This record gives sequence, C-alpha cells and structure tokens, in this order.
Amino acid sequence: MRPLLILDLDETLIYASEAPLDRPCDFMVGPFFAYERPGLANFLAAMREHFELAVWTSSSAPYAALAVAAIFDLPPVFLWARERCTWRYFPESQGGEWTKNLSMLKRYGYQLERVLMVDDTPSKLAKHYGNLVRVAPYFGATDDRELPALAAYLPALAAAGNVRRIEKRGWRTSL
Repeated sequence: MRPLLILDLDETLIYASEAPLDRPCDFMVGPFFAYERPGLANFLAAMREHFELAVWTSSSAPYAALAVAAIFDLPPVFLWARERCTWRYFPESQGGEWTKNLSMLKRYGYQLERVLMVDDTPSKLAKHYGNLVRVAPYFGATDDRELPALAAYLPALAAAGNVRRIEKRGWRTSL
C-alpha cells in the first residue's frame, strides 16, 4: 500500500477571498474568488505517482467539494471537511480552532507511520506533529514556489518506513 498524503486546502493549495485580487481568479467557489497556488496541477500529478492523495480541510463540506472538483483531475481517496475536525477551545483567549486528529485514520486501515499531512497551520496537527510537512501560507502571490519545492522533497519520504521519525521542519534546506 502506498503512503497517504493528506493535503490541506485553504492557504495550502488555494487562496480564496470574497474580494478579487489584481488578476482574474482561477475559479469561483460560491461567492469566493479562488486562486490556485502556482504549480498546483504539476504538484498533484507528481504526488499521485508516489502517494495516495486525500484532502482534509477545516472548511465546510460544500465549499470543499466545489474546490476539490475544480483542482483535482482524479478524485482524492477521501475528502474530509470540518465535520471530521475537532474543536479545540482556548479558555485564556475565549477562542479556538478546528484541529485534525489523524488517529481516526486507523479505523480506515491507515498506519500513521505512512501518513503525511501538508498544512500551513501546524497547530491543527499539534497531536501529530511527526506527520506534518508545514508549508508557508499562500495568499495569492504569483511568484510563490512552495509546491515545486515540495514536489522535489516529498518523493524521498514515500519510501520511508516511518515518516514520523523523519525531521521535516527544515525540509526546504534539504533540497
């Protein structure tokens, strides 16, 4: 079984905003102008050769389904949205955030040692930091090079027996 690569959606693969940027959007998702991160199509094609691909976002399910349909030529093995996230409350600030508990993947036959998650918000994976490959947030810049760099890095992890033991925080410097 190939390893599983879970991709976050907003600010990782795309940027969506109620106001357009200074150029035409790539697609619309309801009232949102959506912009693909540069190199997205090539990144997805390259990663499909090494991994099973999935998407897990803290966005709503209808929004996520429309966005994934616009950017994936082949559907991911699963698309999980906010209903699969856990609300983490912070009493000090009276706020919180949606987190992603990778442990629930075990029910579906995935071994966490063979699961990577690409996300721009590390706190969403606080319990599973060893599975995280953190990317810089994407806010629509046309000169962003994160996905091509990631495409050069991730294939080496596909053969690892346990991705959790590999230090990934400085992944850009290992290229």
